[in-house]
Amino acid sequence: MSGPELVTLTASSDQRDAIEAMRDALDAIGKQLMPAGSAPQGLVAMEWTAPDPAAFHPSRQAVDLVCREAFAGFTPPITLKKGEGAFTVKAQARILPKPSADPIYRGYDRIALARQYSPRLQADFRQVCGAWSKQSAAFAQNQRGLELYYGPSRFETLDLFYPATGGRPPVWVFFHGGYWQAMDKNLHAHFAEGMLKAGFAVAMVNYGLAPQTSLETILEQCRASLHFLVREAGALGIDASQLHIAGHSAGGQIVAMLAADEAAPPIKSALPLSGVFDLEPLSMVPMGPVLGLNDAARIRALSPLYKKPRAGVTMGVAVGGAESEEFIRQSRDYAQAWNTGDVLVLPGANHFTILDGLNDGPLLALARSITQ
Repeated sequence: MSGPELVTLTASSDQRDAIEAMRDALDAIGKQLMPAGSAPQGLVAMEWTAPDPAAFHPSRQAVDLVCREAFAGFTPPITLKKGEGAFTVKAQARILPKPSADPIYRGYDRIALARQYSPRLQADFRQVCGAWSKQSAAFAQNQRGLELYYGPSRFETLDLFYPATGGRPPVWVFFHGGYWQAMDKNLHAHFAEGMLKAGFAVAMVNYGLAPQTSLETILEQCRASLHFLVREAGALGIDASQLHIAGHSAGGQIVAMLAADEAAPPIKSALPLSGVFDLEPLSMVPMGPVLGLNDAARIRALSPLYKKPRAGVTMGVAVGGAESEEFIRQSRDYAQAWNTGDVLVLPGANHFTILDGLNDGPLLALARSITQ
């Protein structure tokens, strides 16, 4: 029996900056996958050729993150070769069988369901990441802040920014999104501006990424980041008795789980944004196997929809009005199950532009109101 049919795709970039060259070339490969009958999960191997291969080594965190951004966490084996001229990528990908058109979840077939849970279809994801990276770096450069390890691994770090007001400020902790497989705190610093101006210290938290880090371990790390802030509050000059948490997308699931976690330190408020609160539909789309969502009991245990908030936690829930039907439904079902009050639906905001509201407007007003 012959093996799966493979297609070979190529792209190159003459950008001088290694990261921007990667973004160019990998974005071009990504755009070729669907017309070729494949998808990121079909990638089998990549060969990268560059004058300075070391600058593109996959063990570099910046390189790893860009690869995750490009292919939604699906990273095949990479071979590096030295060559002259532009950075060039040659990728091999399996041609994937066409999914059945039969409904599998709430009337959606497999392709339609995958689209519902693919926020990057709403925007140019490469442009989003590039813009956030520059905006975040520019913002952080002008802030009083510290990068701290809260745990033993290289991923267990957080950036702690201090407000101009001084004193011992309350703490607002943010967990980034990326479907647990991508993104980084260094893309999000500029979204701290609104809460810093409101007088909060802001912690931007990193955690290990899937599939190398399980979703359970990610939750343990995020819980550990909160315990670190409480334990070191005196030395860090913060008031961790006033601990507020927020998170976006996968970070919304993390925040909702922490809000129900008796092993976490006391939390005053929780604000999940565009979260996934029932992981069952994710088990039916390509990322499901990557995340290990193949067991009903585990899926339910990782779904905040089926849990209850701890006493004393004030909840707020928000989602973009331009997001998919499923993302909006998930937020409304979760708010109803947890009795959080009405969901703030931000008109015109997609899965990424919703975060702009943290610095001004109704979303910032919600974030501030639940911290009172």
